[in-house]
Amino acid sequence: MNMNKLKIAVVGLGYVGLPLAIEFAKKGVSVKGIEIDPDRLRHIRRKVSYINDVSTRQLKGVLANGKFSAASEFCALKDCDAVLVCVPTPLKGKYLPDISFIKNSLSSVAQHIKKGALVVLESTTYPGTTEEEILPIFKSYNLKHGRDFYLCFSPERIDPGNAKFPVNKIPKVVGGINKKATDMAVSLYEIIIDKVVPVSSARAAETVKLLENTFRLINIGLIDELAMMCHKMKIDIWEVIKAASTKPFGFMPFYPGPGVGGHCIPKDPLYLYWKAKRFGFHSRFIKLASDVISYMPEYAAARITEALSAKGVRIRGARVLIIGVTYKKDVKDLRKSPSIDLINSLQKRGAKVAYFDPFIPYLKINGINLKSIILERESLGKFTCVVIATDHSKINYKFLLNNSKLIFDTRNVYKDSSNIKVERL
Repeated sequence: MNMNKLKIAVVGLGYVGLPLAIEFAKKGVSVKGIEIDPDRLRHIRRKVSYINDVSTRQLKGVLANGKFSAASEFCALKDCDAVLVCVPTPLKGKYLPDISFIKNSLSSVAQHIKKGALVVLESTTYPGTTEEEILPIFKSYNLKHGRDFYLCFSPERIDPGNAKFPVNKIPKVVGGINKKATDMAVSLYEIIIDKVVPVSSARAAETVKLLENTFRLINIGLIDELAMMCHKMKIDIWEVIKAASTKPFGFMPFYPGPGVGGHCIPKDPLYLYWKAKRFGFHSRFIKLASDVISYMPEYAAARITEALSAKGVRIRGARVLIIGVTYKKDVKDLRKSPSIDLINSLQKRGAKVAYFDPFIPYLKINGINLKSIILERESLGKFTCVVIATDHSKINYKFLLNNSKLIFDTRNVYKDSSNIKVERL
């Protein structure tokens, strides 16, 4: 491909789309971003990145050389050779997939697509979406696959905040409606990604991502259940995991926590669960693991209540400080963060909750309206219990230990401490 002549569009400039767009632009490809969120567009106009994995310097560079631009109108993609769609796929309630963002975006793409262009859906979805939902959209505009456009699915695999595996170092799975679509997608992604893995169909590619995240969901659910069981049996789950990890084969460590957040693990396997039910198959593992993980914030609140009670303190009226409210360490992202559910659970029990997070100056979400406190010796002394919910690297844990009355550690930060102040999940 001639990079100087190639033009692509990326629909959705979130944690998946923006890094992808910038990576192509850095390689000399002309990239047009389509984004309907006015706040994101304002950041781009101001040349300020809003995504951890894209630095402001990188954004300024591709804006300055003219290789990247962003707009809210889909007409901007009319001369593009390829369109990559990276939009949200949430759930309605707990178990029902919501692919409205996909369908609305692809309908707009179909109205402005260049003849012969490649369309790639990257948004995680259930098997069959590309063929059963997307193809009919293009057909409704009298567009024929193989003549007017080519369609492919390639699941995003971005791990926000993981500097070891940026977008270009993560192997890319692609599966098209036909072989030519797959071949076109392979050629496109090879521009920026070290290894591209073609599979036999879009349906297979869709299932790849769901397998990856279902594997994680089930294993996290298992270790969460074992953590609860071990607590009852007065066994240190963290010691058990550490010792089990010495086995050089047949074991992979997973760790318990206050729940799971982000866009992928809490939601993606439930897309597969829903689709399987349409075929008369009930996936017991997926539902059970999801239910166990969903219970963990409430379980953590119960353990905190128990720890306070052991010291003669009632949870009602107790001052509790949550350390870390993002869903993941060192990432400014609140999506489905278990810390939010933990705060709600503690508040329902009557606790007076405050929080500290170096990435989140204020919380106004799910009925919570709080500002991050300043971590000082005097302020710490006012709290009955400090809860390590997200173990950000920027936090001085020695200072916390020295100036707190009781610490409930959900992340095993104090694994080497025998201090009686510390109780671990």
